Amino acid sequence: MARTILHVDMDAFYASVEQRDDPTLRGRPVIVGGASRRGVVCAASYEARPFGVRSAMPMAEALRRCPDAVVVPPRMGHYAAVSRGVFEVFRRFTPLVEGLSLDEAFLDVTASRGLFGDGRAIAEAIRAALHDELALPASAGVAPSKFVAKVASDLSKPRGLLVVDEPAAFLAPLPIERMWGVGPKTAPTLRALGLHTLGDLARADADRIAGRLGAWGRVMVALARGQDDRPVEPHGAPKSIGAEATHEHDLTARADLETALLGHAERLGARLLAAGYSARTVVLKIKLADFSLHTRRRRLPEPVMDSRALFEAARELLDQGLPPGPVRLTGLAAADLSAGPPPLLLFPDEGRERHRKLDAVVAAVHARFGDGGVTRAALLGRPRRGG
Repeated sequence: MARTILHVDMDAFYASVEQRDDPTLRGRPVIVGGASRRGVVCAASYEARPFGVRSAMPMAEALRRCPDAVVVPPRMGHYAAVSRGVFEVFRRFTPLVEGLSLDEAFLDVTASRGLFGDGRAIAEAIRAALHDELALPASAGVAPSKFVAKVASDLSKPRGLLVVDEPAAFLAPLPIERMWGVGPKTAPTLRALGLHTLGDLARADADRIAGRLGAWGRVMVALARGQDDRPVEPHGAPKSIGAEATHEHDLTARADLETALLGHAERLGARLLAAGYSARTVVLKIKLADFSLHTRRRRLPEPVMDSRALFEAARELLDQGLPPGPVRLTGLAAADLSAGPPPLLLFPDEGRERHRKLDAVVAAVHARFGDGGVTRAALLGRPRRGG
């Protein structure tokens, strides 16, 4: 029995959430990201994209291209909470959901067709539920395999649906850059071999391509032929959750570093709460003005999810002999994640429990009113940056 695989991708997810929550942003070019000159674009609405604004672009370049854009600071904790609602919709139709990020997933609905109809009907039902219940747009691709479903989803954006019944014929005319793993470095190599489309790649000798590109070359030829039997694999907890910021002015004083890390710990605690995870390991990330990157990690005696414990671990990591010099970027991440709050202790830390409850209140305020709704006294007067 042929499989039915869906790839569902929310359209401009972060920007769409902001436009949904603030009606004054609808129909306007919206950029989600850090507003400083060193900030980067996390997401751009479809109204901003005709100007060439894209994710990961420096904010200065994005605003040069689209000076009328509205810049909105990211609310990662809120996006994670909205994402849970998105995935709840997915799981109504199948338990086989492989999340790729907060806003996209593969779904194997082969066994669901008897209940909900064919792939097109299921994709339409999912997109309608996302629109009606969450007021968010999504695009979807339907195909017998993951690769073809992903390509179909990309081609259907925005707000589209594309069903592929004949994978090889569908892929054949597409440019070689549509292949996974083919970017600015690999594409010229393939074009030099006379391979300009996926059809060219499908007709190529797999051994010859593998000789130039290694084992991945053989995989690419199979994918171009529509041969992809990889299963949809539901994942457990993510490997890590983080928060970081590139600072407009390099940080040199210990007090300024600690203040930055306090802001990261606050956002990270909110994100852990929103995602429902506790962390056993805390990772500090520092990038100096010379762009050298340095990390330190500490495994904690017990899992935590409150900002105070995260900040205390960050301060200890600062003392672990980091190289001196002006600091351009700071970041904090939680790793070794487990679902649910930390286990109850025989002698609970009342202070930590108070901080956890405070984090829950702060996260709720941020989710409703944005990151500027409430903040710690130590962060007053400082711009809120970072993802």
